[in-house]
Amino acid sequence: MALSARLEVRQGQGLVITPQLQQAIKLLQMSNIELEAFVEVELERNPLLQRDERDNEPEDTPDTEGPAALEQVADSEARADLDATHDEASPGERATGDAPELEGMGAADVGGAIDWSKAGSGGSFERDGEGMEGAYTRELTLAEHLTEQLSASGLTTGETAIAHVLIDAVDEGGYLRAETPEVALRLGCDVEAVEKVLTVIQGFDPVGVAARDVRECLMIQLKDRNRYDPAIAALLDNLPLLARRDLSSLKKACGVDDEDLREMIAEIRGLTPRPGAAFGGEPTTPVAPDVFVKEGPGGLWHVELNSDTLPRLLVDHRYHARVSGQSKTDQEKTFVTDCLAQANWLMKSLDQRARTILKVSSEIVRQQDAFLAFGVQHLRPLNLKTVAEAIGMHESTVSRVTSNKYMATPRGVFEMKFFFTSAIQSSEGGEAHSAESVRDKIKHLIATEAAEADVHSDDRIVEILKRDGVDIARRTVAKYREAMRIPSSVDRRRRLKEPA
Repeated sequence: MALSARLEVRQGQGLVITPQLQQAIKLLQMSNIELEAFVEVELERNPLLQRDERDNEPEDTPDTEGPAALEQVADSEARADLDATHDEASPGERATGDAPELEGMGAADVGGAIDWSKAGSGGSFERDGEGMEGAYTRELTLAEHLTEQLSASGLTTGETAIAHVLIDAVDEGGYLRAETPEVALRLGCDVEAVEKVLTVIQGFDPVGVAARDVRECLMIQLKDRNRYDPAIAALLDNLPLLARRDLSSLKKACGVDDEDLREMIAEIRGLTPRPGAAFGGEPTTPVAPDVFVKEGPGGLWHVELNSDTLPRLLVDHRYHARVSGQSKTDQEKTFVTDCLAQANWLMKSLDQRARTILKVSSEIVRQQDAFLAFGVQHLRPLNLKTVAEAIGMHESTVSRVTSNKYMATPRGVFEMKFFFTSAIQSSEGGEAHSAESVRDKIKHLIATEAAEADVHSDDRIVEILKRDGVDIARRTVAKYREAMRIPSSVDRRRRLKEPA
């Protein structure tokens, strides 16, 4: 059969994801911080988008017509030198005297004393900054504190450069997170020179800073107290034994008796394993909940979106009408049309995102109302499929909605993923138990251990839970216990043996 080229018409079905649909999907899984950054980019590149700031305007709008307005204009002209300090105000706003700092000032105030109590806290008239007071009252960071001590260290110019690199590699806990050979290779110097500068920095305040591990940190502090001897050096070499409370092995390793070992352990406990924790760090951004859950009358739960985390945008149709009327070339008309379409689609996507978050959150609250009312022991097993079927959405949509989203409840702020827990079957054939509630039961059992004889092994915990109707394996109990960083029964029994 000869090969030949021909045209065929075929009909088929396929899923095509448009760029707009891809954008809507991405918006669903964005956190409120990521969404704010995305909206800022859209505001810069789309001239038809603007922020909706109508709620930020003062309620008492000044009358723009009549004698009162004329008197206000006269007052504003007399205070033109003061109006120049308002960078964000437009010329029209300065002419009408709408700047908030000038409200309430009459004509008689112009020539007399000026009330500066409402002035900004910044140290400059041109920007709202930290101000002189904030700069001097702000807590120093560890890096700033170490840098201040460099001037009195007697280091040369080259050594000071090495010191700056090492200080930059010190984390907030005070530990050096860089290898000296890597620093030497990066700076093109000898390892000995880096080690020499590191020794100088380790003599800075706080004592123990720039150590490379816990042992070195404690050793520096002991040397500063003149308490570093061979016995306590052996103790530092066997810190894992100390963590396991294996006192008999520690006595053999250190060659001391019980009394000396107790004194050495007390000495170690008096040291600081994180010397940099006393200094300020970079400001942390608090979690802003996306949804608020409040208890209403009759025990009903009300779910509402946090309006502060939702971007408020408007499409400027007046500007679109003016610009589209002045467009001459096809390229200009296409640009304006695309901007309008993208702005309308973004508004629709943001509205759909808010509605979807509210819908998913309401179903989560409906499923986990027992947790909200009675606590974590009543947390029900829940998966994405259950919520998706209840609200008529796909599991992937629910997964995107609950990613990086937080819910503020009377019991605290939780990530939405917290409410999705696996199920542990009941030993009596009843309702399954949530894995989170089982973890809480294990934690409560261990926390109530008061004496050495009351320490529960993992097998004992399995027996107790089975009596309560929880069918769980011993390895699962061990996994949950280790995830909560709870030591084994042997270590807990050793800890109870130690004298107070």
